[in-house]
Order: sequence, then C-alpha cells, then structure tokens
Amino acid sequence: MHPASPFVRGWVALAAIGFFFGRDIFERSLQGRPVFEEEVAGRASWLLAGGAMVLLVSVLGFLLTWYFTKYQVSGGYVRVNTGFLFRQQRQARLDRVQAIDIEQPLLARIFGLAELKFEVADAGESAVRLAYLKIDEARQLRATILARAAGVPINPAHPEEPSPEAPEYQILSVPPQRLVGSLLLSEQSFFVVLGGIASVVLAAATDSQTFYLYLIPAALGLAASYWGLFNKGYNFTAAISPDGIRLRYGLLDTQAQTLPPGRIQALKVSQPPLWRPLGWYRMQVNVAGYGVVENAGEGSARTTLLPVGTLADVMAMLALVLPDPGTPQPAAVFGAGLTGLDSDGGFVSTPPRARWLAPLGWRRNGFAATDTALLLRSGRWWRQLVVVPHQRTQSMALHQGPLARRFGVADLILHTTPGPVVPRLVQAGRDTALALFDEQSARARLARKRQTTEQWLRQVVPEASAIGAGGAGPQPVAGPLESHTPQQQEGGQHG
Repeated sequence: MHPASPFVRGWVALAAIGFFFGRDIFERSLQGRPVFEEEVAGRASWLLAGGAMVLLVSVLGFLLTWYFTKYQVSGGYVRVNTGFLFRQQRQARLDRVQAIDIEQPLLARIFGLAELKFEVADAGESAVRLAYLKIDEARQLRATILARAAGVPINPAHPEEPSPEAPEYQILSVPPQRLVGSLLLSEQSFFVVLGGIASVVLAAATDSQTFYLYLIPAALGLAASYWGLFNKGYNFTAAISPDGIRLRYGLLDTQAQTLPPGRIQALKVSQPPLWRPLGWYRMQVNVAGYGVVENAGEGSARTTLLPVGTLADVMAMLALVLPDPGTPQPAAVFGAGLTGLDSDGGFVSTPPRARWLAPLGWRRNGFAATDTALLLRSGRWWRQLVVVPHQRTQSMALHQGPLARRFGVADLILHTTPGPVVPRLVQAGRDTALALFDEQSARARLARKRQTTEQWLRQVVPEASAIGAGGAGPQPVAGPLESHTPQQQEGGQHG
C-alpha cells in the first residue's frame, strides 16, 4: 500500500487522542490559568510521557498494519494478507468478482490516493479492500482484475504484464439542478411539509407553541438527509466500457463503480407521484455483494443505477443492463411496463374479479415475459417496473392468503440476492400464477444452461484468441433499446 495509507486511515484516531489530551491544556491557556493544577503539577512529566506513549503506540500500530498489508493477483485469484499479531488472508476468485469500486474520501483525494474494493457473491461479507493506492495504480489494477475476470487471454511471453485500461463512452449525466429538484419533490419532503402544516394547525387550535419544537429535529434530520443524498448523487455519470457499466458520483467523497456485464441480479424502475409531471424516474439494482454494507447511506448509493433521469435515460440504462431485450418491440414492451395499463405491451394484469383487493392498482399489476427477462409492473400512484433476467432467478414461491383464495388470485415471488429490489407479482390469477411458476422455472433453467462460464468475455466471444494477447476486450455496444430479434443479438458483441 502507499506509505501515506496509515495517516489517511488513522487520522480520526490520532485527532481523538490529541483532542482528549489537549482540550484542557488549550482551555487553560486561553483563560490564563496554569496548565496543570498544583496537585498534579509534580506528575506533569509522567502524564506527558503517558500521552506520548499512547500516541506512539497508535502510530506504530498503524505503521505495522500498513507494513504487513500486501496483495497479489495471480492464479485466477486476488489475495490480500493483513495483520501483525493476528494474520489474515482474504482471497476472491476473479471470475466471481461481482463489482469493483474505486472510493476516494476527501483526505485521500488530497493525497491523490484511492481505495480499491471488489465484491464477491456473499452479500458484502467477503469484500476485499485495498486501502490506499495511488489513483493511477488503483485504476490500472482494476483494469487488470476486470480483464482477468472477463477471461481476456494472457500474453504467454509476459504473463504478469498489466492490462490496459479499457476505453469508455459516456451515456448520460445527471445535472445538479435536476438532482436538487428530485430531492425537493421526494416523499420525505412531502411528509415533512405535511407534518409542518399539522403542527401549525395544532398550535393554533390549542394555543400552544410547543408543537413547533417538533419541527426542529425534523428539519435537522431532513437537512442531513438532503446533504447526504446530494453529496452522493452529485456529478453522477454513467458510461459503458468493455469491462462493464461505469458509474461515477460524489461531491466531497467520490466513488467510481464498475459493474461487469451480467452481474446485475434484478433491476427496479420507480416513479414517485410528484415526479410524474416532470417525467423523472429512479433506477435501483440488486448486485451480489452489495446486499450488506456497513453504512445504510453507502448501500443506497451503491445500489442506485440512476438517481433521477428522464425516460430516454432509463431506456439507455436498460440497454446497458439488458443488451438483448428478448423482444422485437422493446420500446413498446418496456414503455408499457412503465406507464401502461391492462394488456398494453402484452402484459397480463390482475383479473377484474379481484379489483376490490386493489381498487386503484389492479389494472397496473401485471407481468410480461421476453426471451431474456421477466418484467413485473405494479403501482398506480407509485409506479414500479422490476426486471429480472431469467438466469438470475434463484428460486420462486407462490403466496396465497385467505382473501386471495376467495378471489382466486395469488402472488409470485422471485428470490434474488439481497438488495432494494423485491421482485413480486401481485394478485395474478391463480391459474396464471401457476402457469407462470412452471414457465419461469423452465426459462431460468434453460438460461443457466446457456451460461457455461462466469467469464463474460468467453460467453460472447467463444474464440478468445481472436482478441489478441493485448486483451483490450470486446468493443462496447451502447445505445437505446432498439428493435432486434434475439438471433440478431446473439451474433453481436456484449455491452
């Protein structure tokens, strides 16, 4: 790791030690009082020596941690050795890497450093972190790991030669004014305004001003939430490269994510009611390794594929996640999933006999299956469209409560990796749900048989040797969802 890593990682602890020992001394100096009381003045040297010893041990601990932290990329694995007294080795198979992130906290940016973090498929428990590397070295290492994970052939004459960083093509960016507008029109803003109106009405009715006190913590919490979302979503850009979808965002702490093709387990497009007049949408994904994180705000940012975007932005991102939509009319099918009702776009909706269970949403609740994915739509006011690639269906379950039995409907739940997306078909006809259960099982089984390797480059380019020893990977294909058949897409290249 970089020699400055101990300071970047441990500056908070060092600052806490300095604050603990220096606060009283600083206050006494400002007040013109003696630095030490008379009863402890004789032991001042021992106190200073003790404080210096604690500081020295802390610094030595960070230095030893840095010295004994080493990494290796070899033999299809990435390995990280850490620990001085208690040694630990973590390793991850390159062909099981789900995503790679480059994170730059503010202090690391000042030093030109970055943390490289790559996730494997066990909900974040085995995330391998390299903190900290020079930013150029982190990018180079990311390119090498992604190339190995994709199955890019290695030059036999120079097996340890690093792979060049793949070119990228920017697809979209989120303007700051749109991000601010989305925060002001969010659900939490609505409820805070509603709470403020209720407080004013209660204060006027009871002639008591205490109700205004409840607005203070709400305003503080709202401001903190707004700042966190703005800081995470600022300067959001999405690009496509041969090694996957690249997302960049952040104001003070910046982050660059790389999602390899096919690693997204499920996708959700949602539209709150206040966004509908402006035509804005939000996209979230389930990715193996992102399910459990240390910080809820970090997890929300990492599972957001698009914080706020237009319909054209949504279609562009869908084209990256699902290069082969599996239907000759993708615009009509996915458009019906976002805004349609009843049988628009070939969707099968809730039967009319069950409209009393969902008076507003029964015409929206429905599903459609293409050759590559299952689409589930729901919500009349809070619109949602969930897309699950067939090969990412882990298991399924049918649910039917007493009221559902009375009206002859059932819910079908698709199980994927943990995340913000919960694929659930609501209130489908009982016979329709049973038929879909069998059909989706067959689709998922067939799709998994077609996927013979975890190395995505070998899935789309069987003759990998034709790419050459340099291993730049296939050229990216990016664009909106266009009308094409699966046979036409099968012969093309992967985005």
